[in-house]
Formats: sequence, structure tokens, C-alpha cells
Amino acid sequence: MQISSRFTIAVHVLICIETFKDNYKVTSDFLASSVNVNPVVIRRLLQQLKKAGMITVKRGSGGTDIGKPLGEITLLDIYHAVECVENGTLFHFHENPSQQCPVGKNIHAILDTRLEEIQKAMEKEMKSISIKDIMDDTKKLVQL
Repeated sequence: MQISSRFTIAVHVLICIETFKDNYKVTSDFLASSVNVNPVVIRRLLQQLKKAGMITVKRGSGGTDIGKPLGEITLLDIYHAVECVENGTLFHFHENPSQQCPVGKNIHAILDTRLEEIQKAMEKEMKSISIKDIMDDTKKLVQL
């Protein structure tokens, strides 16, 4: 099971917007060239980030900017904004375990609570990391 790549692409996009905003018009084409994906993928992602209030987008070829302080955007906010998992749950259970099998009929009781705890722990950690933290790390590694 993997979280959709939309999450890491969204983080990449936000870091690019912040990094290049003063020197370039940050468009979907510009961002797509950094991420190395089709600009349509970036446009869909930008719509989700805009809807979540993380960015502003100027119509046409106007470019994109961050919509709120970097310290107020967490990895969890991004995770929720780009809908990386189905129905808000990280773990997807296989359909219709056998009710005739003692394991099958009890597998939800065995795993549900533990899987929920794992997801909550991951989300708690994601909530503690902001885009500002990621940007600070970026500045240490990226020489412009």
C-alpha cells in the first residue's frame, strides 16, 4: 500500500513556488518541468491546493503564489488537500473475508484498532512538520 504520489508532488510544487517566486513566473508548465510530469497533472493539483487555501493562482499565464505563511501549512494539511487515500483511510481492507474461517470472520476485530492507531501516529507526525521546515531544509541543500 502506498500513498498517492500526489502528496509528494504537492510538497515539491509548494517548495518550487516558494523557491522561484521572486525570479520566475511560476506556472503549471514551469512546475511540470521541475516535477517532470504533464502540466495537466500539475493543474489538477494546483486546483486542490487552491481549494484548500494554500496557494493563489492568477488566471492565464499569471503564475502561482503561496496563499498563507509557510509555518501554517503542514504535511498533514497537504495530505488532506490532495486526497492521497480513499475515504480518508490509509489502509484498505480486502473485500469480503470469509465468515466461515475463524481468522476471516475476526480479521477486522484483530486489525482495525491497530491500523487506526498507526494512521493516527502518522498523521500526528505529519501535523508537526510544516512547509517552512521543509523549505529550511531545502535552503541548506539547494544553491541558487
